[in-house]
This record gives sequence, structure tokens and C-alpha cells, in this order.
Amino acid sequence: MDVSSQMLAFVRVVEMGSISAASRTSGQTPSAVSKQIGHLEDHVGHRLLRRTRAGVSLTDEGKRYYEKCRAVAEKFYEAEDYISSFSDAPSGPLRVASSVAFGKSQLMHVLPEFLEKYPDIKFSLELTDRTIDIEEESFDAAISFAEQLTNPNVIVRRIMRNERILCAAPKFIARHGKPAAFSDLTRFNCLRTSNARGRNAWHADLDGIRYSVEADGNFEGNSADAVFIAALSGLGIARLSTYLVEDKIASGDLIRLFPEYTQNHADVAVSYAQKRNLSPTIRAFVDFLVARFDRRESRAMSHAAD
Repeated sequence: MDVSSQMLAFVRVVEMGSISAASRTSGQTPSAVSKQIGHLEDHVGHRLLRRTRAGVSLTDEGKRYYEKCRAVAEKFYEAEDYISSFSDAPSGPLRVASSVAFGKSQLMHVLPEFLEKYPDIKFSLELTDRTIDIEEESFDAAISFAEQLTNPNVIVRRIMRNERILCAAPKFIARHGKPAAFSDLTRFNCLRTSNARGRNAWHADLDGIRYSVEADGNFEGNSADAVFIAALSGLGIARLSTYLVEDKIASGDLIRLFPEYTQNHADVAVSYAQKRNLSPTIRAFVDFLVARFDRRESRAMSHAAD
């Protein structure tokens, strides 16, 4: 394998933090990636990486060499994106991360339509509620709440308007009653989200006054999907996205609490890395999401007007 390929492998290992992680994103075995790094170290005559149980770290020589290799890698990937933009037909791999609840309740239902439209795309989906670094983790796009996106190096497009509302199952209300005022929530079993900073501070606005409580109870889940199921089972009061609970509220399986209070917007967005020549595959996916969920939102508004 030539030196340029070894340099790209070196950059991938550094940015992924370990040889095993780099091997997964490149489709090679860890031993193959390790050999490439070894050959590169032989070529430059310096040790570039220290292997540790936690992953890898750069030597002093490795730090300086990495900066040069990274510049080469950026030019290489820019050229790859440029060439791929020549193709009019979206095709090839598309790696996407999505929040668990949105992925299961929304994205999975529209994927057949997308893949029927673009049959040459190979779709890979990771459902996770952790914060995604698109470039570091080699994702093509990520779907999350717009409020979570603070990286200035990504493009963000809203795909769905969304609010979080308070709700509980009828059987929970039958046993415990309803809170009469927002402040009464402190006396009720409230379902918490364990891995989202600030998500358990519940706020609402009415007539220019902000009301706040810290959700507390005997259950917390690491995903809105887990909290949703807990609410349906009657465990307590939950604060959940409208896209997740609106059908259950319409059917009576959940009852909305404090509908007169307005909740902060938590719009859903798709993000992707800034690229001078965005690949047709990523562009097709982003445009599909925006168009598909805009249609859904327009239908919902029309039904509300009726």
C-alpha cells in the first residue's frame, strides 16, 4: 500500500482515537490498519503513536506529522466529494445517526419510500441519544433536536416543528389525580431523562410568567423512547415531544396536562458537515427529509384548522 494511503489511515486513527475504531469506519481489520501505521513509521523513521489500553496518543513527532497529514487528507476528501458530485444518481453508502425516539417513531416509517426512490443507496442507521460529532465519527448526517446543535462547522436544516408537552396515562391519573397547578408537579411522580443535560428542568409560560419545576420521581430512562413507554404503562407524568405522543393523545392512551401552557420549541433538525461539494447522496437524503416532514406538518395544520 502506498504512503498516501498510510497517511490517510494515520489521520483516521488519530481522529477516531483508536485503531479498532478506525478499522470499523474503513472496513479493514485492526491488524491491517496497525500494519499501515507500522509501515508509515518505518517510512518516516519516527514513532508516531503510543498504543495504550484506552486507545492511542501522539508522540511529539506524531503531533507535527499529523498536522501535515491532516492537510493532505482534507484535500483528498475534498477531491473525492468533487468527483462524486459528477454523478446525478445518488448511490453508495449513507451513514446516518438519529435520536432513538425519532428514528423509531418517524424515520423508520419513511425509509422505505426513500430507498424505493434511491435503490442504489446503502443505508446504515445508528439510533442514539448521545451528542454526535459528525466529522469525528464519520457520519454523513445526524438527526437531533435543533437546540442540541452548537457546532459552527455543520449545516443545520429544520425538518419538523416540535414541542415538548406534559402527559400521563389515564390509569395514572385515576390513581393519583391531576396536578392543579404547574407547581403541583413537585408532588407527583415525574419521569426523568438520564442522559440529557437540562432536560429534567421543566418550564412553561403563561401570560408572560415562566413556571419551572425540577422533574423528580422513581424512574429515569436514557432515551425519550424509554420514558414514552414508561408513561404509557402508567408510571408517571412525562415531558415528551409532540411527534411522539400526539397519536396516543388523540386515541386517549395518554392525556395532555396543562394544554394552556406553552412549551419551549424543540424542533427536529438534520445536520451535516460543511462541504464545498456536497455528495448527491447526502443532498438527496436531506432534501427528502425536509420535503417529507413538511408535508406531514402541512397535513397536521390543515386538520387542526378543520
